[in-house]
Amino acid sequence: MEAKQTRIIAVANEKGGVGKTVTVINLGAALSLAGKQVLVVDMDPQFNATKGLGVEVNEEIRTVYDLLMNPESISPQDAILQTKWQGLDLIPSHVDLAGAEVELVNEAGRENRLKEALGSITGEYDFIIIDTPPSLSLLTVNVLAYAKEVLVPCQTHPYAYDALDELFDTVFAIKEQINPDLQITGIVATFFDKRTRVSHRIMEKLREDIRYKDLLFDTVIRVNTTLAESSAVGKPLVFFRQSSYGSFDYMELAKELLR
Repeated sequence: MEAKQTRIIAVANEKGGVGKTVTVINLGAALSLAGKQVLVVDMDPQFNATKGLGVEVNEEIRTVYDLLMNPESISPQDAILQTKWQGLDLIPSHVDLAGAEVELVNEAGRENRLKEALGSITGEYDFIIIDTPPSLSLLTVNVLAYAKEVLVPCQTHPYAYDALDELFDTVFAIKEQINPDLQITGIVATFFDKRTRVSHRIMEKLREDIRYKDLLFDTVIRVNTTLAESSAVGKPLVFFRQSSYGSFDYMELAKELLR
């Protein structure tokens, strides 16, 4: 079988609550519906992407923590789980991942642990989409050292908009020092509420800011209560309620990404 041209995408923002995990789950699901082979890698110790894909973490299953800590004895295949949906696989996270920073602090090449651990499966998937912790940490650095692209969800709120600056600085620093292939693919406006002035104001800023306007996706992810409902039952929105706004928005985002 011919190796695929894998797109390795980090979904990152140093601010929490901007729709990062929701984007990972639903974009991954939408791409799988478009016939792509997708692997979601959950690098957040809160393991919300794992739960959002309907996976219960127990002592039996291997997680990304095991891959980072024991790369010699555990292969990615040992940690990959097939979800209930065809073409959508997962490497789950675990709360122990929060301690990985401390455990790896004196290890040589610690920022490349994820890249080394997952190197053998590049070419098996069309997309590898990685959820990151909502802060700059060694885990985030590992993700950015491995990824080729960064997708930035930005809640249409002033705090999230202001946090973009820091994230861009981080990405450029990692591009210069660790991973020259890293690029920002785009910014996705999330939690857009057409009823509020603040949402419109932040959209306007994103469209006018010389740093961001050329990176802004046309697709906007609207506020949608169904998103929370689908997360609670561990089902991506495109499978939970295909007729909802959120489902439509993420299908559009997938199409735009494929273009």
